[in-house]
Amino acid sequence: MKTVKGFARALNDTGKYQYKAPEFVADFVIIGAGVVGLAIAQRLTQKFPRKTTLLLERHRKAGEETSSRNSEVIHSGLYYPSDSLKTRLCLRGRDLLYERCSTYNIPHLRTGKLVVAKHDQRPYIEKLHTKSLKLQWPPRSPPSSSDDFVLSTELLSGEQAKAMEPNLSDHIVAALWCPQTGIIDSHSLMESLEKDILDSEGGELVYSTRVVRLDPYPRSSRTIGTPDVDAQEEGWVVQAVTGDGQEDAMLARTLINASGLSSTLILNALLRKEDRIPMYYARGSYATYHGPGVSNVSHLIYPCPETGPSVHAFQSLGTHLTLDLQGKVRFGPDLQWISPPSGGLHSPSEEDVDFWNKELVPDESRLPQMHRAVVGYLPGVTLEGLSPDYVGLRPKLVPPNGGFQDFVFRTDYPTPGNQTCPMISLLGIESPGLTCSLSIAEHVIEDLLESKVSM
Repeated sequence: MKTVKGFARALNDTGKYQYKAPEFVADFVIIGAGVVGLAIAQRLTQKFPRKTTLLLERHRKAGEETSSRNSEVIHSGLYYPSDSLKTRLCLRGRDLLYERCSTYNIPHLRTGKLVVAKHDQRPYIEKLHTKSLKLQWPPRSPPSSSDDFVLSTELLSGEQAKAMEPNLSDHIVAALWCPQTGIIDSHSLMESLEKDILDSEGGELVYSTRVVRLDPYPRSSRTIGTPDVDAQEEGWVVQAVTGDGQEDAMLARTLINASGLSSTLILNALLRKEDRIPMYYARGSYATYHGPGVSNVSHLIYPCPETGPSVHAFQSLGTHLTLDLQGKVRFGPDLQWISPPSGGLHSPSEEDVDFWNKELVPDESRLPQMHRAVVGYLPGVTLEGLSPDYVGLRPKLVPPNGGFQDFVFRTDYPTPGNQTCPMISLLGIESPGLTCSLSIAEHVIEDLLESKVSM
């Protein structure tokens, strides 16, 4: 396998944007209006209705990157280490998501999922089953839940699995049935969060606005020259450019970096070059399917993931079968690592920070490999029935075979030793990020922020 390079650029690496004094103050500024940024902004407006919450998004609408380019699966919390944030937040997020879908009539369906296994993979799903029955309810779960399993699963024989999905291969000797998995219309979810923010007293969505520079802003005795900014304030100066080229600078008392694919780019602006955090990008292609071999499929079907150095070190969940809310079949994502252009770390081009944009164009080159993966569990699927659908990118903090990587929540402060006015960076928020979006917001605000923000 060829070496995959990390991308360790920083915001404003070229020095194109000069420092501007802040022109106004906001209590909370969130960078990135993917589903996680929206969930955080929505919860902040509910928790602190009299404070100002600005959500900055460089695209013209929400969720244009990772949030709209995934499987739209509500994950159950099955795969990850029991004590990981991914497991805890997935279990909690799953239930919060189903609750919101019911309350706001967001289209969704609890389809259930089969994780199918060939003979040599049976021990893997047996271990998953054992682990699932030992998982503890995450914090803030309803007290009435304590007598139930947080993740109930059932081991099935190959015959039982084929009774549920007759198209499965005869080589499938066992399956793990997970009834709490489902699918969701992610766009409707994001629209419901947007509406809550817009209807709030202090929330504002700012689209087509790109953050171009970030600076810590310690207290000082200097005069700023504007009545909106007090020299005794502390926080983060966020400089942004709107679509028409207008530059603005604001002082964020609390800054939340939820920019997904650009999260390390923004954080690296605060770090020395030798301390910068590289990002690795995994491209995943999806294909629609119209053809034989999937008649009357009604559940999601996942192969066993290929694991790395440990049982939890898989790089993806495999090319699986998902359904949309109209019952149409889709396969994906596959996994293809991409590297930045040569010299990416010190390249002089500002545009290089979005080198991955060109990777979002779907094509037919991945279909034969995807087909080979799929016929391992659904042998009747034909290559001719596959068509390219869309492509997504996953922001990863470790390279290929780098081992399990949990979600990372990093907190920095404008003044060393003074733990006020935090900047919280959300790093490596890939799958199951959509499922965890509401629980991530809960974790950020209730666990990481509440003690640092006055009501």
